[in-house]
Amino acid sequence: MPINEQIRVKQMLVIGPNGEQLGIKSRDEALTLASYAGFDLVLINDKGDNPVCKLMDYNKFKYEKKKKLKESQKRQKENNAETKEYRLSPNIDVHDFNTKLNNARKYLEKGHKIKLSIRFRGREMQFTDKGKEVLLRFADELKEVSTLDGAPTLEGRNMMAMLSPIKK
Repeated sequence: MPINEQIRVKQMLVIGPNGEQLGIKSRDEALTLASYAGFDLVLINDKGDNPVCKLMDYNKFKYEKKKKLKESQKRQKENNAETKEYRLSPNIDVHDFNTKLNNARKYLEKGHKIKLSIRFRGREMQFTDKGKEVLLRFADELKEVSTLDGAPTLEGRNMMAMLSPIKK
């Protein structure tokens, strides 16, 4: 964005710092007006018959623009948080359970979501309550760093649950 002496147009529509139109002025008049008011003259739109320039504190404008960009990137990062899937089994061994639990805890502390899933094979479908118990135990072990998003759901032969990190 061209400012002050970088602006090369002869005539422009000048807008004041509060948004009021000051009329069509020559480049020199607008620069004089800006220096008296203690603002910078910033070219907003150079298309059309009369380019639009605004009187503003350019450094403050840049700062606020950068702040908005950071905020939008932060919101986008929150929305696009990575999800990692941990596959468990209804007959999982204690050591395997603890290993997956420790890895999941580290991942949750980074601020990512976790999807827990159990696939039932063959006769295991008759013991879905055992799988639900494993998922709930896993979520209970991680309750200090995460929250369970709804109860575990059974879809076909898979039971799933989502864990979200606790916001600090």
